[in-house]
Amino acid sequence: MASSIYVDIVSAEGEIYSGAAAMVFVPAAAGELGIAPRHAPLLTTLKAGEVRVQPAGGGEEQLFWVGGGAIEVQPHLVTVLADTAMRAKDLDEAAALAAKARAEEAIKDRTGAMELAEAQSELLRAAAQIAMINKLRKLKRS
Repeated sequence: MASSIYVDIVSAEGEIYSGAAAMVFVPAAAGELGIAPRHAPLLTTLKAGEVRVQPAGGGEEQLFWVGGGAIEVQPHLVTVLADTAMRAKDLDEAAALAAKARAEEAIKDRTGAMELAEAQSELLRAAAQIAMINKLRKLKRS
């Protein structure tokens, strides 16, 4: 029985993480998905949120933020193809708050259906970043 699954997290900017994991958690479109070694093959979309990687052999859980994308799961390989991705510790709170404010203003303006959909999507990404930043704050206090 395999005790680890190999994980690749990539975005347009490049590879963010690559390594063996005991467990991976992702924000799938239908809810959080936990992936263990020998998971059934799966292909699904991701929403903006946190990706958690529990390293094989123990160690500190690795936290990442993705702005959406897709995930492919094979029994011994997980590939996260993110629209945007970064390590959680690299999130910029000021930028996330500014993006949230811009999106809220665009939603108020309602200039067109496409612009409204883009603003709502940006608002969801900004809210996910802010939630991740708040979670990291709480983890640092404990």
